[in-house]
Amino acid sequence: MSILRKLARKNPNSPFLLCNTSRFFNTQNPNPYEPTVAYYDNLINTAGRNRDFASVCNLLNKRVRDGCFNTNHTFDFITNTDAGLSVLDELSQALAHLDKGFLRKSAYDSLIARLCRLKRVDESLRLVDTMVQSDHGVNACTFHPILNVLTRKRKMEEAWRVMTIMRESGVSPDVTAYNYLLTAYCFTGNLEAAVGVLTEMEEEGMAADARTYDALVLGACKAGKVEGAMVVLRRMEDDGVPILYSTHAHVINGLLKLGYYAQAVEFVMICGGKDKKLDEESFGILGSRLINLKRFEEAKLVLKEMRRRGIVMRSNELQDFYELHITQNF
Repeated sequence: MSILRKLARKNPNSPFLLCNTSRFFNTQNPNPYEPTVAYYDNLINTAGRNRDFASVCNLLNKRVRDGCFNTNHTFDFITNTDAGLSVLDELSQALAHLDKGFLRKSAYDSLIARLCRLKRVDESLRLVDTMVQSDHGVNACTFHPILNVLTRKRKMEEAWRVMTIMRESGVSPDVTAYNYLLTAYCFTGNLEAAVGVLTEMEEEGMAADARTYDALVLGACKAGKVEGAMVVLRRMEDDGVPILYSTHAHVINGLLKLGYYAQAVEFVMICGGKDKKLDEESFGILGSRLINLKRFEEAKLVLKEMRRRGIVMRSNELQDFYELHITQNF
């Protein structure tokens, strides 16, 4: 925890961040005759399946000019088969002729993300090398999908090798890159390795964000050190760091795993009332877990409190339990 105290805190209220994210979340299309991202994705995938990469590039150029940016489905025509992967070299050469700058970089980044969803790390790294050699704007975001797939598969040596490749490419690993490593170690309860990641973050002058804290809470709970997780939560509140819904879920699961049922109920009760959506998540998770653990008395208490506070029971499991064990007893 002493290392964490030295980490700077990222400002979640950056004017640049708020300005640039708000317009991406505006999903309403005021003009129904304007093309949509799905429209362009369908055309691009049709052209890609026909190996018409000139049309693919024309569509990629036009969609950005129409304000329709790439999505997770832009390169769905790339499949995890020999035939699907055989087009990569030809497609990469075609993308190199896109308008220089954001458009070209975004296309390569989207293609790398697609390959990572197919677990094709070697092909992704080959595209990264192309971006570096041809100066297509590679940055930390380009590497995020690669680190994500490697750390999810617990291939930590390969993940660290990718961090090295980043530096050799002139790209400094950012907090998101480190968070992938930190979360992987914390998920397995390897706190010694997690401390090593925090130490390197400190040496790089890295800013801790909500995901960093979330990983630390997860690691503490996985190691059975729920008291340490509570310390991190208090630190987040003191520093004004937004607490993720998953962070509360880690604590709830950690307490239940240790058999601290009453403490889990108390934790959710105390934290409730600040965020309606968080209340739905926390009370709902706790209620469902208690039912599955056959801790029916504690479950009744949680569901009664949900009804008293007007918290919506989203799952059929909670609603059925309430009707059977609470409503019928009145």
